[in-house]
Amino acid sequence: MKRIGGSRRKSRYKMGKSVSERGKLHIKKFLQIFESGDKVLLKAYPSHHGGLFCLRFYGKIGEVVGKQGECYKVNIKDGNKAKTCVIHPVHLIRA
Repeated sequence: MKRIGGSRRKSRYKMGKSVSERGKLHIKKFLQIFESGDKVLLKAYPSHHGGLFCLRFYGKIGEVVGKQGECYKVNIKDGNKAKTCVIHPVHLIRA
């Protein structure tokens, strides 16, 4: 049977912006620096598609493990499994 939908299926409200967030992105979000061991909240920034994590992890808190290019490696608990995601700093907020 054919698979229906892609990675952004059923994400209308999750990937929407509030009125106060609309407009140009601040350069500060792109230039954020995190150290290994920092706790971060995963919140997708909808207008920047690069380095986006799987939306199943939206709202989770993870720990920065290292850097890969301009993105960060973040460890997340998915149930009892530990997973590592490579995420652009635009989608990360200090927790």
